[in-house]
Amino acid sequence: MRPAEPDSLPRAVPLRAASNLRDLGGWRVADGRRVRYGRVFRSASLARLTEEDMATLAALGLRTVCDFRGEEEAARAPSRLPPGVERVALPIEPTVGASLRDLLAREASTGEDVVLLLGRAYTDYVTTHLHRYRRLFELLLQPKRHALLFHCSAGKDRTGLGAALLLMALGASRETVMADYVATDRLWRREYALPAGTPRPLAEALYGTHPHLLEAALDAAVEPFGDEAGLLEHGLGLDPPRLEALRELLLE
Repeated sequence: MRPAEPDSLPRAVPLRAASNLRDLGGWRVADGRRVRYGRVFRSASLARLTEEDMATLAALGLRTVCDFRGEEEAARAPSRLPPGVERVALPIEPTVGASLRDLLAREASTGEDVVLLLGRAYTDYVTTHLHRYRRLFELLLQPKRHALLFHCSAGKDRTGLGAALLLMALGASRETVMADYVATDRLWRREYALPAGTPRPLAEALYGTHPHLLEAALDAAVEPFGDEAGLLEHGLGLDPPRLEALRELLLE
């Protein structure tokens, strides 16, 4: 039986004006090694950081921040970053906006409707926008880019898929991938505001994690390439030498 993961995982980094920031270090992968601490972080939006928060980020040794938010999202809420940290735009345009507005306008809409909408978005993120995640791996393969943080608005969906693909590449099990994904439910303070009057079932569906959607999205990402190895090599640019280099950089 595989040893249980420490109860302390994932290791959160508390901020005053943002949440869902955590180190991807500590998770165990198939060969028994663990992801190195202090190399890769994930978070929600960094638009409202206080000076104290920026000092906390600076102490992490960040050099690169990859922003998955769409162009208009990022323009409405520019990131605040410590001096010397480079922001790299990897825009994945949100695909639920107009459809979500339609759902919110219909009194008969349910949480299940929202989940179906999110499911389509998840699949779109890892198929139509797979090249954005490929670029993330190109950056991760450059040691001078570490420590690297990636985020979207909530740090849940686009970011969650990025973390899932990274943990998969490092050799983590689906169980570990899901454990990291659902940690958002306890670490994110839901700073992302929904329209006034959003019914609670719809809000809970939007704010919550949905492991079955992540499972389906990962399967959809793999399907065109035949298996996970094909996805890593041909979809994400991680041929065997590059995959080994990534693992040497990010695993203990």
